Amino acid sequence: MAKEYSRSHRVAEQMQRELADLIMFEVKDPRVTMVTITAVEVTGDMAHAKVFYSAAKSSQSLQSGLEKSAGFLRTQVAKRMLLRTVPQL
Repeated sequence: MAKEYSRSHRVAEQMQRELADLIMFEVKDPRVTMVTITAVEVTGDMAHAKVFYSAAKSSQSLQSGLEKSAGFLRTQVAKRMLLRTVPQL
C-alpha cells in the first residue's frame, strides 16, 4: 500500500511551485501570459509529469507557447530541484 504522502506527491507539489515561478518571471514568450499552474501529477517512476493550468484567455497560441517552452522549463526545474531524473513535462 502506498504511503499517504508519497515522494511523487511531494515532487509534484515542489514542481508546481517552481513552474509557477518560472512561468511568471523567466519565460519570455509573448504568447504565455496570465497562466496559473493548478496542479501537477507525477508518475510513480518520476518519468512523466502532467501539468494542469488555467488562463484568463485560453487560446491555441497559449498552448503552443507552453509546449515550445517545455524544454526550457524542464531544464530550469532540474537546476532548481535536486533530482536525479527530472520528469518530462
